[in-house]
Amino acid sequence: MKLAVFDFDSTLMDGETLDIIAKETNFSKKISEITARGMRGELDFFETLQMRVSLLKGIKLETVNEICNSLPIMSGAKETIEELHKKGYKCVCFSGGFKNATVAFAEKLNLDAEFSNIFHVKDNILTGHVGGEMMFSDSKGNMLFTLQKLLNISYDDTLVVGDGANDLSMFKYAKNRVAFCAKEILKKEASIIIDKKDLRLILDNLDI
Repeated sequence: MKLAVFDFDSTLMDGETLDIIAKETNFSKKISEITARGMRGELDFFETLQMRVSLLKGIKLETVNEICNSLPIMSGAKETIEELHKKGYKCVCFSGGFKNATVAFAEKLNLDAEFSNIFHVKDNILTGHVGGEMMFSDSKGNMLFTLQKLLNISYDDTLVVGDGANDLSMFKYAKNRVAFCAKEILKKEASIIIDKKDLRLILDNLDI
């Protein structure tokens, strides 16, 4: 068994979930700016997550779910995951985003599991609070290490794919480290760099 872990926003999904939801508010530009700085590693991920979600307070859960169900799949995602499955990989999504989106994508892409965060909701309205499994800059690395131990998968048999600073913690646990249309902070530590929006290019760079 091998393990492939994909980031969600700007990796499996073509865009940033919070930025897209933010179009329903008056804070779209501010949220996008915070997202960009966080992904470059200029701000603490946990703090940026809290800041951005707080600005979504008052949005209807129904609206969020409608948006999340219509998010665009990254070019080549389905084909890449299908091929990795054929090669014996378990394919998992780690997202600093939200289950409203990742659960739907897990079904669409036939992922083996997804780990992400949860909007706090009261009376079907976002309260501006957030909880979950992927809230900190080191959450993805910690979860990857846990899965490797649980499934008895080695460093050499692990592939990780991401684009931003909060994906960096995964890199020390994987031989194949893909920076996908990524920020410079991630490219510096990558073994594979892809600058075109097509996940199928990963397969061309793997010895599988």
